[in-house]
Amino acid sequence: MAALRESLYLEGFSSGPMEAALAALEADDEPGRRLERLREIIVLLREQQHREGMSERIFQSIQQILMKASHEVELACQDASRQAHLDPQLQLIAECFRCLRNACVQSPENQGMIRNLNLIGTTVELIELFQKLDAEQESQLMAFRCGLQFLGNLAAGNATSQQAVWRDTFPELFLYCLGHPDEKVVAYASMVLFTCLSAERLKDLQTQNLSVALRVIKAHQRQPESEWAFLIISDYLLKSPDLVKSMYAKLSNAERVTLLDLMIAKLIEDGPLTREDLAAFLRHAELVASNFQEKCKSVLKLASAGHNNDEEALTIIRLLHVLCEMTANCELLSSLQAFPGLLETVVEILQLTHLAGKQTPNVFTAASCIRGDGDVSNPAVGFKSHLVRLIGNLCYKNTKNQDKVYELDGIPLILDNCSIDDNNPFVNQWAVYAIRNLTEHNKRNQELIAKMEGHGLADTAMLKKMGLEVENRDGKLTLRSTRKGPSCE
Repeated sequence: MAALRESLYLEGFSSGPMEAALAALEADDEPGRRLERLREIIVLLREQQHREGMSERIFQSIQQILMKASHEVELACQDASRQAHLDPQLQLIAECFRCLRNACVQSPENQGMIRNLNLIGTTVELIELFQKLDAEQESQLMAFRCGLQFLGNLAAGNATSQQAVWRDTFPELFLYCLGHPDEKVVAYASMVLFTCLSAERLKDLQTQNLSVALRVIKAHQRQPESEWAFLIISDYLLKSPDLVKSMYAKLSNAERVTLLDLMIAKLIEDGPLTREDLAAFLRHAELVASNFQEKCKSVLKLASAGHNNDEEALTIIRLLHVLCEMTANCELLSSLQAFPGLLETVVEILQLTHLAGKQTPNVFTAASCIRGDGDVSNPAVGFKSHLVRLIGNLCYKNTKNQDKVYELDGIPLILDNCSIDDNNPFVNQWAVYAIRNLTEHNKRNQELIAKMEGHGLADTAMLKKMGLEVENRDGKLTLRSTRKGPSCE
């Protein structure tokens, strides 16, 4: 991952002196020979010794080639018949960008000379011309990609260059490139965006053009293996709760699932969240909880035939998963334990899905076949397990919420979900966890379960698995824990 953040691209092997190659480049005006000279320079620029002490003259020569080629591209944009003969110019443009790209590596001096010649502006103008060409040739795509790599290397490790690239590219270049059909164009544009982003420029995504942030989410949805889009979201977007809230309102349900998956990835990654991340996720928790409360009943549509892929219901499933991971973090837990109406909503939706599963066979019906993996094609797999887990977390060392579940008749409901259910892996274990959290230092809840066992309404064997046993003390049934206290999970 550290190597990615450098965003540096190199090609070629060491060869003859730079001065001779430059002289040959300036002497040859024929495109084919210029192409050969440029490739010789690219080879040289792979080594640091040839990147050091470069004169501005070489960058001026490259700029002249780019400007001449740019004129040819512009003519082809106006006259489609000229596009068939554009390939040599496009190859020249690609090699010029490769030279500039390599020259920038670990060289603030070269970055400064290139920037002062306004080669950023020349590059952006060429990319704009590429958009106007009717047909995309492979040589055009190559030039396009190399131009983006050059901008990324120019900005790498150089705050002044980052500011200059941002000024000339935001937002138009990113809006176009992040939606481009070529995966490499999207990846390289994401690299440029990540390299230029800062806490200050992050504000531009919200105040000036939210569409760029939305395009990043779409890009990651199309190319989940792209690490640059992932880094933009993880290292920047998720640090801005206001931006995330604005984005969430405009995303499709499928795109919301993508964003929520990235929240989960951030929450479960190795190492604790930073103080900055914790502050952001406390705000994200409000967004996630309120959206779950508002839309959670839409998950019941999954009980009807033909609704297996209902996108709103799938979003609710992911919101629930995020809430489970948030409440597993003890520093986020207390805010969600106190979130108005959340516990009541979770108990209610568990009651509704449990009832739906008993009325007719559907995705919420307990499956007794013990495969251990569940039906992976069923989008509701694990939904009730997550509900029980969340109830357990919300009641962890929280007497008010323990009492609330009692009042909502949630304890018998959880006990009724203790049987093995292949559609809800680990529901038994989460029920154990929830009951232990509900009864810890809560005499009334202990007495309720003891009475249920006394009347045959609670399975004695199941209670033993939970680490609980009922004792008869002077004619009064009491519930006793046989294990140590729980922790938030």
